[in-house]
Amino acid sequence: MKNIVIIALAVVLGISGCKEKDYVILDDQTIRDYIATNGLTAEKTEEGVYYVITKVGNGERASIASTVTVHYKGYTLNGDIFDSSYDRGKTSTFPLSGVIQGWQIGIPQLSVGGSGTLLIPSHLAYGSNPPRGSVIGKNEVLAFDIELFEVQ
Repeated sequence: MKNIVIIALAVVLGISGCKEKDYVILDDQTIRDYIATNGLTAEKTEEGVYYVITKVGNGERASIASTVTVHYKGYTLNGDIFDSSYDRGKTSTFPLSGVIQGWQIGIPQLSVGGSGTLLIPSHLAYGSNPPRGSVIGKNEVLAFDIELFEVQ
């Protein structure tokens, strides 16, 4: 009985690992297609976040230990906006350690005074657990336009 439980657990973990790997590959192709369709010039981090620098800043860069002040717009690749500090008319300040991994990886690519777009694969965003009531689907690639104003 114990062996059956261990085998069943290994199968479940193996299947879920394959699914995430499949999403990583699928998301990467989705992002590359989006970049090509929109004529963007993007860089890719080692972790898989793509970023487009739209304005080069001249200030410091954030680290995972930083608190940042930004303006941002988050949207799906079909253009559905799910969050926007611009719409609220106020910048947002938060510790970088408290946000999705895609921001933890992508925001340090910007310098204070700069702006850019992050294209974040689903496993570095919300994965299969998107916020309730959001337009974000399960395992959806997300985009964020971000202006970096301050790093503390």
